Amino acid sequence: MTLTLALLIGIIAGLRAMMAPAAVALATRFHAWPIGDSWLAFMGYRFTPWIFAVAAAGELVTDQLPSTPSRKVPPQFGARIVMGALAGGTIGAAHGALAAAAAAGILGAVIGTLGGAAVRGSMARTFGSDRPAALIEDVVAIAGAYLIVTAV
Repeated sequence: MTLTLALLIGIIAGLRAMMAPAAVALATRFHAWPIGDSWLAFMGYRFTPWIFAVAAAGELVTDQLPSTPSRKVPPQFGARIVMGALAGGTIGAAHGALAAAAAAGILGAVIGTLGGAAVRGSMARTFGSDRPAALIEDVVAIAGAYLIVTAV
């Protein structure tokens, strides 16, 4: 179950890079996930969830801008992979499977990045506009992140 949730939170990172660590940091802080003395302990620190939450909110806004680069360009893709590893690893640290869960988070981020771009492109063509597709993707990322962290 832990690796499945790590894979799924990685997919969320592929859709919205900052949504996954924001959700996991909030859950770590307020549900006191037992991440112990791992190097990911900072995810449960007092200000970490709020920093990630502000970044996630900013990403929801900037994603709507026409000047925002594709999620598949190297810097954007790399950030999603790192955030998938971070979020997946945090879920894994709470259950004694940090390395495997971080790897699952990376795989999920790749799936979410490429699959999310393909689905959003298809929806945008269907709608004749990218905005409705982007908003649907936002809802999926937010709802998915919530469901994942509440299932841990």
